[in-house]
Amino acid sequence: MEKHYPDGTKEITFPDQTIKYLFPNGREESIFGDGTVLRMEQNGDKVMEFANGQREVHTAQYKKREYPDGTVKTVYPDGRQETRYSTGRIRVKDKDGTVIVDQKT
Repeated sequence: MEKHYPDGTKEITFPDQTIKYLFPNGREESIFGDGTVLRMEQNGDKVMEFANGQREVHTAQYKKREYPDGTVKTVYPDGRQETRYSTGRIRVKDKDGTVIVDQKT
């Protein structure tokens, strides 16, 4: 089912009850049945918010997952991975998975 709002926003409801909003400025937002929310910006950046409290951000520069405990894992286009733990520890791995930095605070 598709609804059109006066401000130009479109709301599309799919058979699985996923709801997708298309905004006049080019942004998109999808709300899935499991509570996951996906937002797409005009520049192509994506933000996913999961029901379990995790959040994932995709940009041209990196992909990042944020965990409820404060841990953040970032993967860069060159394959490098950086994990910042809630304790302050930072671990960086190269594209082959070799630890190149492991700072404990």
